[in-house]
Amino acid sequence: MIHPKTELKFISKEIGYGVVATEFIPAGTITWALDKLDREFSLIEFQSFEPIYQNILDYYTFRNNNGNFVLCWDNGKYVNHSFNSNCLTTAYDFEIAIRDIHVGEQLTDDYGYLNISTPFRGVDEGTKRKTVYPNDLLKYYKVWDSKLLKPFKKIPLLNQELRELIKDEVWEEIVAVQKGEKVMESILKNHFPDK
Repeated sequence: MIHPKTELKFISKEIGYGVVATEFIPAGTITWALDKLDREFSLIEFQSFEPIYQNILDYYTFRNNNGNFVLCWDNGKYVNHSFNSNCLTTAYDFEIAIRDIHVGEQLTDDYGYLNISTPFRGVDEGTKRKTVYPNDLLKYYKVWDSKLLKPFKKIPLLNQELRELIKDEVWEEIVAVQKGEKVMESILKNHFPDK
């Protein structure tokens, strides 16, 4: 489920639609969480579909660490890629804002950690990276972990609109990380090795 203080908005002809903040979202806010309405499709299910459905799933899903295609039921499927994203996924089935997101600003992810199967060239943002590759998670997980740690520790200190979607045992682990009693799990946990 995408953060409720967001809306779908037309961004540009090149990008299409995206998800933008309707209120200020501080760093450390859970911006998306896997929920019971999100749908997972196994590779076997995916392969059993006609091409029209495979194309939709290929476009709107990401692959989790089991290799399943995850289709978000809400506007979460419209979060666009950025090489300088303001949100990052975690090893805990949710994403967080890694910096403050202001009203009207797009929520963006780096698709490099979504276990894509084929490379694609992103919009030129003046960054060193220009293309997203299937092995980006293996290459950049340490960079992403370092970007996650500081805002991750803010999670229990903020009002979390999506808190009820986080299992209590996961929340206890988040609090333990915040207190320095436990190490945050690496984003590398999301890697699906057999693409």
